[in-house]
Order: sequence, then C-alpha cells, then structure tokens
Amino acid sequence: MRTGPGEPVVEQWKTVSLGEFADAVMSARPRVVAVDGRSGSGKSTLAGRLSAAVPGAVVVHGDDVAWHAPMFGWSELLAHGVLEPVRRGEAVAYRPPAWEERGRPGAIEVPADTSVVVVEGVGAGRRELAGLIDVLVWVQSDFDEAEKRGIDRDIASGVNGDAQASIDFWHEWLAAEIPFLERDRPWERADVVVAGTSPDPQDAATVRCAGPALRS
Repeated sequence: MRTGPGEPVVEQWKTVSLGEFADAVMSARPRVVAVDGRSGSGKSTLAGRLSAAVPGAVVVHGDDVAWHAPMFGWSELLAHGVLEPVRRGEAVAYRPPAWEERGRPGAIEVPADTSVVVVEGVGAGRRELAGLIDVLVWVQSDFDEAEKRGIDRDIASGVNGDAQASIDFWHEWLAAEIPFLERDRPWERADVVVAGTSPDPQDAATVRCAGPALRS
C-alpha cells in the first residue's frame, strides 16, 4: 500500500467481524465518532456500515456541511451547527449558510434521541474539533487506488462536469488536501485505523483494522 505524504504504513492488520469492530469503536460510549481519511479511501462506506451496526446511529456527511464552503474552512460550521447541539442533547436541523444562499432544500438532521453521530469526511477528525469528538477512526488507503476511485466516482456522478473536468478538479482538490492532512496528521490521534483499500478480497461482514481500540 502506497500511503499519502506524511502518513505511516500500518504493517500488521487484524481482521475482525463488523460486530467486533462496532463494539471496539463503541466501547468508549461515544456521542460522536469521526471517520476521517483521504478522498476515495472508503470513509462513506465505512460510516454507513458502522451506523448500520449501531442501533440509533446517524451519519453526518462532511460534504454536506462543506457544500460551497472554502476547502477545509468549515470546521466552525460543523462545530456550531451540528456537534455542539448534539453534545447538549438537542435535536439538529441545520442549514449551513451556503444552503440558504443557494436555495438548497432540506437540512442536516440529527434527532435528539440519536445514540451516536458518525461524522465522515476529509477533516472530520481535524485537530480543532478534538474536544467535540469521542472516537477517531482513520481510513488508510492506497494513494493511487483512492485517486482512481475518486475520479471514477466523480465522473459517474457528473458532480464536477465531464471526465476532464473531474480530473482537473481532483488535482485541484489534492493540492489542498495533501498539505492540510500533512499539517493536521489525524492518523496520529486515531483510536482505530481501518484499511480502506487492499489487494486482498474483503467481504461485507469483516473489517481490516489496527490501533489501540482493537488491542486485546
């Protein structure tokens, strides 16, 4: 696995069932779990699997908070709009400023009786949010495979235009993502590291992971 700049390589992985993984993450009785990782690493998939294994969990997507906000300049939106009310036990129906300005319908919703909030996105576990996050999961990925995944996904969705526009946007994004992660280094604070890409087949019932929370 070729990791991104500054990111160490995990040498020994432990394959556990999805249930074991969820139990390890939830052992700290978290209110907020952050799933961080590079673009295309598999964060959304992992967050969805974790929330499905934890009754009453809700996923908040960083892309929704960051929609039309400056790249990586949205930590206060996530903190004030979502995480602080969650930690006070309040229901959330948050519309970031860009949603109002651009007429995007709906809201980011978290019911008051939510058991745990899983926030996924590049920068979800950033340092300035540490006081609002109970458990940090870092999704480690092969740098080249994550890039291929991300570009293929963007081309398929058309979210950034045609194929060339998607490639151009990806390179623009990486120019911001790489130095951001090198500065923030979320993998150093991670309670669990998960293999988001692997040359070995992985089934939907297991998770390949490492880290303090998985040590017996």
